[in-house]
Amino acid sequence: MDPDVPIEEVAGTVKDLIQEGKVKHFGLSEAGAETIRRAHAVQPVTAVQSEYSLWWRTVEKEVLPACEELGIGFVPYSPLGRGYLTGKIDENTSFASVDIRSRLPRYTPEARKANRAVIDLLARIGDQKGATPAQIALAWLLAQKPWIVPIPGSRKLERLDENIGALDIELKPDDLREIKSAISKITVQGIGIPIISSA
Repeated sequence: MDPDVPIEEVAGTVKDLIQEGKVKHFGLSEAGAETIRRAHAVQPVTAVQSEYSLWWRTVEKEVLPACEELGIGFVPYSPLGRGYLTGKIDENTSFASVDIRSRLPRYTPEARKANRAVIDLLARIGDQKGATPAQIALAWLLAQKPWIVPIPGSRKLERLDENIGALDIELKPDDLREIKSAISKITVQGIGIPIISSA
């Protein structure tokens, strides 16, 4: 967002484009709850996109409640933690200098090793369900709210098939309580803030 342009002006411009038939819907990316509310007051927001996964839950405090209150869909990007929640990345994995993960604190070798507890949790639940850690991570997101639709990225067809398989996994209330309880005891390293939610 351009800090010199009020979000109301942006929303008003999009509203004009919608009225002209040039745009169908209005979405925001990585907006805070206050910005979402201000934009929505001018032109209803259809969806908000932000990072959200079992190990990055900052949107739970304010953004998701605002979306629910206003009837806005939520589209989590990096629902698999940029590949970490698949269980295929460990402290020995190397990233090219152009890979954003080479610059993020959660992806230092030390943090990846310390954060292995998250993968162990996903693998344990996955073993019970006959699923991969990635499928459990996606199934967890899908079980949060019906208006949350994660967008995992993949360059490989077999990963796409694996991701789609998350739709067939039913996490029951007991499973979700177990995940919530276990994840509340894990302090993700390299995140700077706890992932524990009051929700």
